[in-house]
Amino acid sequence: MKKRLLGLFFAWCAGWCVLLAAGCLRADEKSKVREPAVAGAFYPGQAEVLSKLVDQLIAQAVVPANPGRLVALVAPHAGYEYSGAVAAHSYALLKGQKFERVVVIAPSHYEYFPFASVYDGDAYVTPLGSVPVDKEFAAKLAKLSPLIQLSSAGHVASGDKREHSVEVELPFLQRALGSFKLVPIIMGEQNYDVERAVGVALAKTVAGTNTLIVASSDLSHYHPYDEATSLDGKTLRAIAEWDYLSMSENFGARVWEACGGGPIVSAMIAAERLGANEARVLKYANTGDVTGDHSKVVGYSAVAFLQTASHAARSEKFSLSAKEKELLLQIARKSVESAVTGKTYDPQPPAFDALLQERGAFVTLTENGELRGCIGVVTASKPLYLAVRDAAASAALHDPRFDSVAPSELSKLDYEISVLSPFHRVLDTKEIRVGRDGLLMIAREHGGLLLPQVPTEQGWDRETFLEQTCRKANLPADAWQDEDTDIFAFTALVFNDRGVGEGIMPQVPSAAQPSRPSTQPAPDSPKP
Repeated sequence: MKKRLLGLFFAWCAGWCVLLAAGCLRADEKSKVREPAVAGAFYPGQAEVLSKLVDQLIAQAVVPANPGRLVALVAPHAGYEYSGAVAAHSYALLKGQKFERVVVIAPSHYEYFPFASVYDGDAYVTPLGSVPVDKEFAAKLAKLSPLIQLSSAGHVASGDKREHSVEVELPFLQRALGSFKLVPIIMGEQNYDVERAVGVALAKTVAGTNTLIVASSDLSHYHPYDEATSLDGKTLRAIAEWDYLSMSENFGARVWEACGGGPIVSAMIAAERLGANEARVLKYANTGDVTGDHSKVVGYSAVAFLQTASHAARSEKFSLSAKEKELLLQIARKSVESAVTGKTYDPQPPAFDALLQERGAFVTLTENGELRGCIGVVTASKPLYLAVRDAAASAALHDPRFDSVAPSELSKLDYEISVLSPFHRVLDTKEIRVGRDGLLMIAREHGGLLLPQVPTEQGWDRETFLEQTCRKANLPADAWQDEDTDIFAFTALVFNDRGVGEGIMPQVPSAAQPSRPSTQPAPDSPKP
């Protein structure tokens, strides 16, 4: 009897061990959790202290009146001591709001991979608790593009490589929203293809849901205070003008700086397609404002992308005075004269603020009324006076359709300059106005641009203009109707040395044909 009881006891114990083991195995299978990597470093590691700090920062932030419908935010991801007060201006907008889901798009600081990594685990954890990953939403997102993958790449901390770009945003979200589901995305590659893939996929999956998008990014790093504020001001102006195409190009070329520039561009692409029509810069500061050390600072911004009934113009009307136009024409002429003799013209920075703004520009050269060369700097990558200088020299020497200008021709040349406005994606092709708008078409590694004067000179209607822009991009004529094609419109301020003009209609038609949007000079053609 005793042996039988002992046998039953051991059998019972063995059964429980099997059940417990099975239970542990199932728990392991269900639990892939990203533990906090920078708690106690970037922000307090104790829940009570962290909650109090975040609440204080949000309470001190300024909330704009009647902001409209919030679609997306930009917030920095540095240590709270430095960037927390700026981040709070974004998260203060969440007071009284409820979002079922938050998508955080962030950069990878330590690991490269050629895609956007959507975390394939179950949760992110901070001292304030666990935030569950919306795995169903993440799976739908990853199915929309090969450039978006379910992965742990960029998310898992290893040794001293403790990625913080998603994690630092979470305590603010936890205190502002309470419970929500998380979709953490880390971009291992930041270029327009990946940025567009993430933005378009988000627009499709977010539409009709109660979802907030957050782009995690700091701005310039380790420049003197005045240089940093100037550099960051260019980025913030482009955000306010909604010119994410120039932003993507300039971030990629390292002309402007934002470690999460790609996430910002993706958020703007998604927000635009979700109805946002205003980008509002809520706060800017840098480490110099906190520490008093202005020698090497890091910039931070809080930005909201909103849908408003009456939004501010995305860009102010750009104009130049007669003196500013005359100076640009002089710079173009001297640049050509120097280039023809094998030298580079180095003008002094002008005293006109408008000429120091980053602007795209084309210079057209004619001789006896015939086109002699036309090259442009497409995106806003350098000060206008330097864009004109470089475009002029390239028009004289590097237009592939012509021989280089000879010294004997210099006195015969006429000059025309087209200053480009920021690029805005066309939301409805019916809004394109022939004679006012130029077009840039981008799709499948191809790009082509036509200046506003081309369709008027050629007598095209709107549809022909679209078709011919496709042809300039080496795309089928009907590619403008494809959802994978982005159409950007812009205007141009055109003037020449045959009488400095005010309008956008030039005397000589021209059209650029870059292989992709580029900060490098692009050749121009008077024919489609």
